[in-house]
Amino acid sequence: MLSRSDILDMLRAYLDEMFEVAPARVSLDAKLYEDLDLDSIDAVDLVVRLQEVTGQKIKPDMFKNVRTVGDVVNCVEALLSPEGSDARVRQVV
Repeated sequence: MLSRSDILDMLRAYLDEMFEVAPARVSLDAKLYEDLDLDSIDAVDLVVRLQEVTGQKIKPDMFKNVRTVGDVVNCVEALLSPEGSDARVRQVV
């Protein structure tokens, strides 16, 4: 299982590759829309990439309350856990 640090590093690489967001700007507190300049279409693209990583379908309502990189890390961590159910993910975010 990936650690929180591994997930954050993975997100840094994806955000750099997909949206040209410098890895140094990607911290757990960074806000996806305000700090990293992502828009709703970018968020959908990120979810698609995360589905590939987790091997699970991520429902849009699971990301409804995700605002920061830390929220994304929490969500991915929950999906990768042995109990990675929708209910657990909703509790995390």
